[in-house]
Amino acid sequence: MSYAFVLTGGGTGGHVFPALAVAEVLRERGHRLLFVGTRQGMEAKLVPQHGYDMEFVRSGAVNRVGLKQKFQTVAGMPLSVLGARSVLKRFGAQAVFSMGGYVAGPVMAAAILSGVPLIIMEPNAIPGVANRLVARRVYRALLGFESTRAWFPTAKSEITGLPVRPAFFDVRPKQNGTFTVLITGGSRGARSLNRAARESWPLLRASGTDIRIVHQTGPAEYEALASEFRGAGIDGDVVPFISNMAEAFSGADLVIGRAGAGSVNEIAAAGMASVLVPFPFAADDHQKKNAEMLVNAGAARMILDRDLTGERLFREVEELRRNPDQLTALRDRVRQFAKQGAAQRAAEVLEHAASGKKSTPPTKNRDFPH
Repeated sequence: MSYAFVLTGGGTGGHVFPALAVAEVLRERGHRLLFVGTRQGMEAKLVPQHGYDMEFVRSGAVNRVGLKQKFQTVAGMPLSVLGARSVLKRFGAQAVFSMGGYVAGPVMAAAILSGVPLIIMEPNAIPGVANRLVARRVYRALLGFESTRAWFPTAKSEITGLPVRPAFFDVRPKQNGTFTVLITGGSRGARSLNRAARESWPLLRASGTDIRIVHQTGPAEYEALASEFRGAGIDGDVVPFISNMAEAFSGADLVIGRAGAGSVNEIAAAGMASVLVPFPFAADDHQKKNAEMLVNAGAARMILDRDLTGERLFREVEELRRNPDQLTALRDRVRQFAKQGAAQRAAEVLEHAASGKKSTPPTKNRDFPH
């Protein structure tokens, strides 16, 4: 049977790509799909590129923004919710799937007010503001960490992990060759990572360390860093963007990057040793909480952004390079956070909700324990 589903969530790739993974499963199963987002977020470009219909609502952030922005967002919320309700009704939505982000707020509110089952995915250790507000009104909450269940009714939540492309699960540990460090601050780059990496180059060269650096800088600082790297006397590549991150993982011994839910789940799926540098201005400091979940399990290392210097980066890399047993331990332990089949499970829950059944669906796959 074919159902009509609305998917929402956006602003960044961390919200959009997992939603697209769920949409792909739903499309393969023959359902009608509609994305709802904003014109300013990455969804406005990515969703149409993947061949999905999209409608837009107005929505703004309320967390870590100025008073004026908060006022404008709150003042415009009633109209945004009314617009979202109109979209749901016109499309005939039978269930709504939300990946979060500020665009999701009006759509989730519209689903609740319209009596449409709402399924949310919360991959972070600390739920976002919108998800906390609707926590007890959801049909099902699909979560990334066991600790996050404290925010949701036990009978309505389960651990699924975040949809991750299958290629990451196929990554095998690098066995030989020059010790390679992959540094990435995400598609837009990270200034603090770029700065610390640059500061570490003279230290690496002076130590005579046999090492290779692959650094995704983001577009803004690429030209300056690439030019300086060419004269640094170190093997490697500085690039603005890496389109195939799973392939980059396969050639790396160590990953240094941010701790967004997408990055953490990809690292877990690939079984990568990592040093995480949480973005300090993430909502509710959730990147630090994500990193701490891995660090407390001995599955990753962490450097706070305020402590990140070229010398600190150099020392972390050298310690792990000289102690392969520590690298192996990080790889082995991080895999416990990897969950396969998250997109398929989300599709299953959506279908169950659309069928009109009031109870939440049983978890059939042992990868998703209650």
